[in-house]
Amino acid sequence: MKKTTLALSILALSACSQTTDNNLLLTIDNETLTFQSTGQGTLLAEHELAKGSYAFSIGDAQQTCGTNYSLAEESRIKFNKPLRLDDCAEKSEINIKVFRPNTYQFTLNPQTNELTVKIKPKQKEVQSFTCPVPSNSPTTINVAKTFDDGTLVRDALSGTQATVTNGSVTMQPAEDSQGVLLLEKVETKAKPDFSWDNATVYFVMTDRFHNGNPDNDNSYGRSQDAQDEIGTFHGGDLAGLTEKLDYIESLGANAIWITSPLEQIHGWVGGGDKGDFKHYGYHGYYHQDWTKLDDNMGTEDDLKTFIDTAHSKGIRVVWDVVMNHTGYATLADMQEFDFGKLNLTDAEARKALGEKWTDWQPKEGQNWHYFNNYISYSDKEAWEKWWGKAWLRSDIGAYDSPGYNNITMSLAHLPDLKTESTEKTGQPNFFANKQTNASNDLQTPREHLITWLSDWVREYGVDGFRVDTAKHVELEAWAELKESTNQALAEWKQNNPEKALDDLPFWMTGEVWAHSVVKSDYYDNGFDSIINFEFQSDVAPKALKCLSDLDNDYRRYAEKINGDSQFNVLSYLSSHDTSLFWTQHGSDFAKQTKAANALMLTPGAVQLYYGDEIARDFGPTGSDPMQGTRSDMPWDQITGERAQLLQHWQALGQFRQRHPAVAQGKHIIRNHEGYYAFERQYKDDKVLVVYTGSK
Repeated sequence: MKKTTLALSILALSACSQTTDNNLLLTIDNETLTFQSTGQGTLLAEHELAKGSYAFSIGDAQQTCGTNYSLAEESRIKFNKPLRLDDCAEKSEINIKVFRPNTYQFTLNPQTNELTVKIKPKQKEVQSFTCPVPSNSPTTINVAKTFDDGTLVRDALSGTQATVTNGSVTMQPAEDSQGVLLLEKVETKAKPDFSWDNATVYFVMTDRFHNGNPDNDNSYGRSQDAQDEIGTFHGGDLAGLTEKLDYIESLGANAIWITSPLEQIHGWVGGGDKGDFKHYGYHGYYHQDWTKLDDNMGTEDDLKTFIDTAHSKGIRVVWDVVMNHTGYATLADMQEFDFGKLNLTDAEARKALGEKWTDWQPKEGQNWHYFNNYISYSDKEAWEKWWGKAWLRSDIGAYDSPGYNNITMSLAHLPDLKTESTEKTGQPNFFANKQTNASNDLQTPREHLITWLSDWVREYGVDGFRVDTAKHVELEAWAELKESTNQALAEWKQNNPEKALDDLPFWMTGEVWAHSVVKSDYYDNGFDSIINFEFQSDVAPKALKCLSDLDNDYRRYAEKINGDSQFNVLSYLSSHDTSLFWTQHGSDFAKQTKAANALMLTPGAVQLYYGDEIARDFGPTGSDPMQGTRSDMPWDQITGERAQLLQHWQALGQFRQRHPAVAQGKHIIRNHEGYYAFERQYKDDKVLVVYTGSK
């Protein structure tokens, strides 16, 4: 048997190794090579192999669960295909048979637990361009291969028009465009058909966007913390979204992704590592009841009005959905729904917590985590009155303990839903003590969740889901969710023909941490798109130096995405779980404009995070660095440079919406001395993007 050892030190490979460095070994043929990061969220090793049969293994020296891999579904390697791995294997030997001597690439995606083995492709020639030097004079641009003589063309950013003469036009970029010209025919064209392949998705954290109804700000007895209000509800709601749909439409957005409006835990938990703030489920990721709207978000009439109004403007509605976990147990919910147990007598509880437990405040020397000290988490009978063992795994009561792999682990100690379970159960036990729309039919947890989520689609015409923590739920569950929601949306369109925008199926994109522009098994299991994590960190920053430095990425994206009708990604600059591009790169308006150009000219679908377009600042964050990315939308600050930046984003977005070629077209270089230019061409739609250099 032939053996080689390939070593790699990595930070995060799986659920089990997210917080420690591990030495990962690939063993085949008694040689040692080192994996390298590809910059696209994957790890790569190359090795020459002669014709023959081999066995190799991937794992650390201790064969630790979480970093010890075997094939999950196949008995041997199949080339050129992402193969699912089990990261907690007892035996990690993997068979491979080589028919052609060559250099082979072993590519591991540590976030999706997939391995791809293929022959090393011949290197394509990488084009590089000299960054144009900006000029105060207009630039003469060769447009002969894009527009015919006599064609009246316009720069979408400045509004300047010119007639093509002898194959060229002469134009000056708009002052605040950072040297970019977006050239299009002036002639009026019919509005292009919508496609998810060219979607511009506006992502809103509803609670932080706009308060349309102050009367629902403190539902369920929720309150502010009279400090920095880092993790409290701020008042944004569905009515507020409806009021701002004209604003969203002005950005050229044709879809809006909202954080889940479903009922969250009523109470709070300690926020951050230090428990230095009161943390509610304002963000929509601490679900309690999938069959009801959260009162802070509004009523079902508010929801209907919001979706119908969005549809009337040609804007599709995408919901954030969670099927991996529930929200934490809180004092408020324990008292209201009669589950769990305190380690205090009634008299002691009244003295320590008051009549209304959720009003408890930390005393000197305590923090918001301290409330846990009042709770007896070991009482089995009392905690069975919560969800019930058939629903969850958790380190509470008699519940099954969380596991070590992606499916069974507990993220941030959140109760893990047993979506893989085949045991049929009724509604969660504590639902007997709350108002709910859930029936008590016997179904598996997965079947309950899919039914509940599909019912919202069937009733209101939700167009798509953004799936949270997708890699922590089995792929089969996502495939079943997609099938069910497809049917539900088709029923809504059949029942509401006057409201239906088209006959497109239900759309799903997903969060798979560190996923990039690679086609994985998610696309065969319900997903039309996966969020592209590499754009924010590895691609967009190149534009801060020179837009032409993105050319190889643009070309790669166009070839991969537009070359496959069953493949798309969702690229972004900022998000609620990573960082704000604006603050990450120095709060510089010129840089934010360059980043806007980079994103809105990217092939494939794109996601604009609320406030990117007006340089929303990072907010109070406490000991949790993510909370600051979710600051309030500063409506009263859209003046001066922020207003100019907004106008630029609006022009970019409307140009992108008018021209499917930007997202779906071929990327064709039309470069000439003194400037960088590319054409995008899709069917009969053509545009020319010119970059003359930024000052």
